[in-house]
Amino acid sequence: MACRKIICDLPILHRRGNKLIVQATTGLTHNYSQNSDLQKVTHTGQVFAEDDYRNVRFTNARRQVNENWGIALVNEIPPKECKERVVYCDGGDGPLGHPKVYINLDKPGAHACGYCGLRFIKKDSHH
Repeated sequence: MACRKIICDLPILHRRGNKLIVQATTGLTHNYSQNSDLQKVTHTGQVFAEDDYRNVRFTNARRQVNENWGIALVNEIPPKECKERVVYCDGGDGPLGHPKVYINLDKPGAHACGYCGLRFIKKDSHH
């Protein structure tokens, strides 16, 4: 905070040839958080009261809250239909995935992977 104060109060110095010209700083814009930024709820449900001491972190910077929550993005992917009773999920992408998890599809409905949230559903097959 002190550095910002010093920078804002000091004039900008320019050199033109041998003369030193001093110009006053004008039109500085501050990127402070507003009350609407502080009231946004995060994906964990975190929101601070207006008089909370933790809001001091956002006096010289904006509070950034990602609106694209992971669970909402995963729910956009439709469940994978499978014929087997037991399937596995490894997250795909080889080393970028997760450990292999076996999922039992005997009960009706969609079943989600515990690591990545992908859903699997058993497709009914008539004999």
